[in-house]
Amino acid sequence: MPANILIIEDEPAIQELLTLNITQAGHNPIRALSVEQAQQLMRETMPDLILLDWMLPGMSGIEFARRLKSDEYSKSIPIIMLTARSEEIDKIRGLDVGADDYVTKPFSPRELNARIKAVLRRRAPQMTDDPIESGTLRLDPVTHRVTGNGIQLDLGPTEFRLLHYLMSNPERVHSRSQVLDRVWGDRVFVEDRTVDVHIRRLRQALAASGHEEMIQTVRGVGYRFSAK
Repeated sequence: MPANILIIEDEPAIQELLTLNITQAGHNPIRALSVEQAQQLMRETMPDLILLDWMLPGMSGIEFARRLKSDEYSKSIPIIMLTARSEEIDKIRGLDVGADDYVTKPFSPRELNARIKAVLRRRAPQMTDDPIESGTLRLDPVTHRVTGNGIQLDLGPTEFRLLHYLMSNPERVHSRSQVLDRVWGDRVFVEDRTVDVHIRRLRQALAASGHEEMIQTVRGVGYRFSAK
């Protein structure tokens, strides 16, 4: 599943290079030249990852990262800092405010893509193309296929995204609002009960291979994927 990656970089040439790099990696770049512009864009689309330059006009990248991590709405978004600073103390400052990784300029496109993939795998695995297996249930994001006990299961696109998200975060309980944000998007206005409808459809599809009980209801809280 392609990730929406917000690039906050005030040097047009570097921003263009980052955009090309991210597009070739199969993700969707969103570009901002300043923190102010980034905040406007985030009101429309919440990114799955932010590439944040340290030195920016107006508010610095390090201060913006601090604000993002202190806000309940944005604190879970992974951040990779981009900077020409290479001293250890500066790296520590970036990590202390909540950045997930730190890339020093100049950097190779291959290195940056590897770091993006590593952060997404760790923080948002449903945004990667890595197959996921749990027992005899297997989901492949590239071929968009789900198999259980060797049987190919017929899932609709929403049910596929829902299963991908739940399998990527096993044993965790997810509220309806959390599922809506991550599967439908935080700017899509649908009722919480919509999740219940698609959970029921997902269970019906998984029943063909006997995996429907992996989707568990936690009464009064939400849903959980569990192989136990």
